[in-house]
Amino acid sequence: MKGQILDYSSQTNTGTISASDGKRYYFSGPEWKANTYPTRGLHVDFEANGDQAMGVYLDVTTPATRSKDKIAAGLLAIFLGGWGIHKFYLGFTGPGLVFLLTNTIGFAVTWIVLFIPNLVLGVIAIVEGIIYLTRSDQEFEQEYVIHKKQWF
Repeated sequence: MKGQILDYSSQTNTGTISASDGKRYYFSGPEWKANTYPTRGLHVDFEANGDQAMGVYLDVTTPATRSKDKIAAGLLAIFLGGWGIHKFYLGFTGPGLVFLLTNTIGFAVTWIVLFIPNLVLGVIAIVEGIIYLTRSDQEFEQEYVIHKKQWF
């Protein structure tokens, strides 16, 4: 049966699935059969046993509704990352401001810091862009959109 995870608690190691038949099914951690953590919104495939979901797998046939594109984020990081544009695109205002302000101040006082902060942030942005582009769509979605991992 197909469904979507409504909720998952890592403290209790249990979750709830809203299934295609309109019912809700509950699952425990040992029934989760994927390499990633179960998170809200993931599409799953499972066997129903009463109100319990058994053998819960990620449903790779259902396209995920992504709110952010990893290719756009990666290219923004590589080409405009020194100014933090990729951070703003992913919704990380704090790290975006760190990039933007550091580069603005670095350009303003070039005789003192010799562009070293600008170069360091440029390298960090390129590395982040490469990381974004080399992740699978699901890994990118899990880490940077759902779990909001802000650095690397």
